[in-house]
Amino acid sequence: MSINLGVCLPTFAARGEGSLREIPALARHAEQVGLDTVWAGDRLCARTPFLESVVALSAAAAVTARVRIGFAVMLLALRQQAWAAKQLSSLQYLSGNRVVLGVGAGVHPEDWPLGGVPFAGRGRRTDAVLRALPELFAGRATALLTEPDGPVLTLEPAVPAPPVWVGGMSDRALRRALDHGVGWLASLLEPVQLGERVGKLAGLAAAAGTRAPEVGTTVFAALSTDPEENRQGNRRLVRHLRSLTGEEGLSERQAARLVVSGPPELLAERLDQYRREGASTFVVNLSGGGLRRQYDLLARTRELLLC
Repeated sequence: MSINLGVCLPTFAARGEGSLREIPALARHAEQVGLDTVWAGDRLCARTPFLESVVALSAAAAVTARVRIGFAVMLLALRQQAWAAKQLSSLQYLSGNRVVLGVGAGVHPEDWPLGGVPFAGRGRRTDAVLRALPELFAGRATALLTEPDGPVLTLEPAVPAPPVWVGGMSDRALRRALDHGVGWLASLLEPVQLGERVGKLAGLAAAAGTRAPEVGTTVFAALSTDPEENRQGNRRLVRHLRSLTGEEGLSERQAARLVVSGPPELLAERLDQYRREGASTFVVNLSGGGLRRQYDLLARTRELLLC
């Protein structure tokens, strides 16, 4: 099974960190060391400074030539449909068709009032936008069903539709991946748990008489060959993961089972566990300082997986 190993660019940063300004340089370094994709998350509001995903990935695309440019994941339903489609088609055009469109329905209710969109119904709105995107990318007149009276839009220049990866753990997300995606992107699942959902996805595909999508997963890691750095990195990762999921989310023990802090060999072992459960695309979210050095170690992880 071939693999796609990429890294989340540090579009979210702790206050006082300068990594946000390093997005172009880090994207270029990821390409130089042989990683396959650079990814960016998507939020409207957060408790930490962050960059808007289309702008961040446009900066990454401008300084690279080969590496894929991925959303992990874009909240399509939170955006005005015409502008979202225009932004994505423009990025696809200027990047030389390197966009990977990860899409999620969203799990943070606080974003939606600020965007002027109801949190309820976001799944239906996501589906409506996904149905329209192929025609919009192709430059054909398309009704925007998320807008009153369905106004018709034609986008030019036409571009090839980017591959869609659907994020989310629910059965509805799995069905959305079958309906619209080439892939399903999981997160916060241990390898065995991922395998269980992959089995569910395969069953849904068989019942629908269609091919099951490819499978990917996000992995939270801190890479170092220094034992003390690894101990500190593990504690930091657990705190970070628990902060992302909120007070009702992951326990400390659950978070500790999901994170990887150590040398490339340790991460390669974990990714191989996911690979045996069906995953072939990996979105690695690296934590801590020395990101260039960590990108080098992630490239070494890729070599180990391909051995």
